[in-house]
Amino acid sequence: MVVTRGGLVESRHRVHAAVVSAEGELLESARDPELAVWWRSCAKPFQVMPLLRSGGFDAFGWNIEELALACASHGGEPEHVAIALRMLQRLGLEEGDLACGPHEPLAARGARLVRDSGVRATRLHNNCSGKHAAMLARAVQVGAPTAGYERAGHPVQRDCLQAVAQWCAMHPEAIGVGVDGCGVSVFAIPLANMALSYARLVRAAAEGDSASRRVVSAMTSQPFLVGGTDRFDTLLMDACGGNVVCKIGAEGVHTVAIVDRGIGFAIKVEDGTARSQYPAVLALLAAYDALPDPLPDALRDHVQRGVRNTRGEMVGAVLVANGDVGDRLEIDA
Repeated sequence: MVVTRGGLVESRHRVHAAVVSAEGELLESARDPELAVWWRSCAKPFQVMPLLRSGGFDAFGWNIEELALACASHGGEPEHVAIALRMLQRLGLEEGDLACGPHEPLAARGARLVRDSGVRATRLHNNCSGKHAAMLARAVQVGAPTAGYERAGHPVQRDCLQAVAQWCAMHPEAIGVGVDGCGVSVFAIPLANMALSYARLVRAAAEGDSASRRVVSAMTSQPFLVGGTDRFDTLLMDACGGNVVCKIGAEGVHTVAIVDRGIGFAIKVEDGTARSQYPAVLALLAAYDALPDPLPDALRDHVQRGVRNTRGEMVGAVLVANGDVGDRLEIDA
């Protein structure tokens, strides 16, 4: 990706990418498809799998909204906060049991509503509060302590590691484990294995696997809960009408699947810059004819993002540059 100003390239953002089939074939790539990076929030659909497969999710009376929020990096809007609170109440727990810290809502609407109300953001506003509530549910289900559920040695985090390893076709010992921004375990995975997991997820859903089908359905039918009013994943899944499953991760990581093709993508913007992340995702989807035509304006703005000065004047653009992966993918070489 390149950033221009006044007709000159001012900055470059190197993008690594892998496109993988559900059978594990590397279809195309940019730069290093075996690059191992922290998967961040892209792992959420698989971190909820142990709770879902064991029946614990249903035992607590949760529904598709709770499942979407468990997979979400939500915008901290009132609708998100209400569901996260409801999840805790069903467990007999409260906000203080969440190990994630409070932060300002990621959605502009959510941040504005918090400011206008004069209240402080809470842990419920954290974009990972749904994931954390689901992890607490798993701890309650298996009779493990809720305190410390976020630590790598806790049964909940061991279950998550096993699930991630299974979907990514890796041995758990081969996966690096660190601490994510929200405090729970985060996994270092090669891009190709990340892409494989999403391809396998949508293929398993299509073949009737109940847990996979429920995750895909929750994310694609409730895109607002997965992101929020102005969040990229919400805009993309809504525009694609259920045929794209996507999940953002911090530091320039994104994983995506095309449902009817059974293929997965994973990208990493090397410097972690978010401004080049969305155009790269859209370029990949466009290469596989997975975007609607015409593209909604909200997404079109991400195809060629403008660079504006403090007066609102358009002074440059963020562009996808020609790549080194043939004629189909054009991601910065």
